[in-house]
Amino acid sequence: MIASQFEFLKQYLKANSGLVLSNEKQYLVESRLLPVARRHGLASLGDLIQAMQRPGARQIATDVVEAMTTNESFFFRDATPFKHFREVMLPAMLKARADRRAVRIWCAAASTGQEPYSLAICLKEEAQKIGGFRFEIIGTDLSGEVLDKARGGIYSQFEVQRGLPIQMLLKYFTQKGDLWQINPELRSMVQWRKLNLLESFSSLGTFDIVFCRNVLIYFDQPTKVDVLQRVSRQMAGDGYLVLGAAETVVGLTDAFRPVPEHRGLYQTTAGASTAGLTRSRFTVAAG
Repeated sequence: MIASQFEFLKQYLKANSGLVLSNEKQYLVESRLLPVARRHGLASLGDLIQAMQRPGARQIATDVVEAMTTNESFFFRDATPFKHFREVMLPAMLKARADRRAVRIWCAAASTGQEPYSLAICLKEEAQKIGGFRFEIIGTDLSGEVLDKARGGIYSQFEVQRGLPIQMLLKYFTQKGDLWQINPELRSMVQWRKLNLLESFSSLGTFDIVFCRNVLIYFDQPTKVDVLQRVSRQMAGDGYLVLGAAETVVGLTDAFRPVPEHRGLYQTTAGASTAGLTRSRFTVAAG
């Protein structure tokens, strides 16, 4: 792959996914895209980039974007956000939504589904305390391939061992040979939709809680600002936003404010004055 081809790939990925690819990431390009080239019967990365630029090569281009934007995920990744979910967000929502008794949660860039299913497990563990409430979880991702895996809810032994306590594995999964499938009741709690965060997501409706973790780090500053501003417009006035440990809203938007003493947790500005003041005795073991 010559320099001009790599430059084309960088510009294409940024325009179509928001991914900012530095020159130091050529190793990542090779590991992610060589399998794509082979799948399409192409001998090299250079041939793959050339094929992307031909008329009617939409499927190849789609496969390239999906391969480059598929990120690692595992159950209860970084236990802190799920602790915040149980101890701050859930109690606040149960109180604030006492009239309509419904809460909507969006997991953006949900990848193969471990994050939405982790939230579904939290809710099942607290079933007695949230009785009568309806929780709707929407998982979205740019990649149709990872969404297909998420819908099936089938994971390898290695995948379920990463972050998932053994008691939850035995309680909520069924073993199928060398694989484990999350139970139908949990699968039915999550809806899956293909979505590019660079495009409009107004059709998703309004959310009370948004998990958008470990995706902004791949965007440049203007894209981060744009995505955060549009996310804020899809959220209730007292809604909560959860970002990854290396992400922040500070210096990007005034639509959210950090919740004091709760790393990675933010609340829409309208409701931020009361954020983080309520804690509960919810105790879900989450790795």
